Amino acid sequence: VQLQASGGGLVQAGGSLRLSCRASGSIFSIDGMGWYRQVPEKQRELVATITTGGDRNYGDSVEGRFIISRDNAKNTINLQMYSLKPEDTALYYCNAYRLISGGGRADYWGQGTEVTVSS
Repeated sequence: VQLQASGGGLVQAGGSLRLSCRASGSIFSIDGMGWYRQVPEKQRELVATITTGGDRNYGDSVEGRFIISRDNAKNTINLQMYSLKPEDTALYYCNAYRLISGGGRADYWGQGTEVTVSS
């Protein structure tokens, strides 16, 4: 599975941005996709995920401000980010995963795309 992310950039606090991620390759094996983010010296954290069944999950810090959606025809997920805060500044990574028997999962990662929110 290959993931190509786009979007991101610089925005003022209170503004909006949209990230997109397109999957290619063995997409039939994907069970879900999503976004994670990371800042230097901190662990990567969940932003939002969406399963092939449409179930969504959001990180506590973005709940109510970000919306994840999917376009099956384009094998793409989108993350619409509203009311951005300086603390949303991070490198955002697109993720796809495949569940493995026994409870594990295989993760695929795209290149990071930078989001910077100025105060």
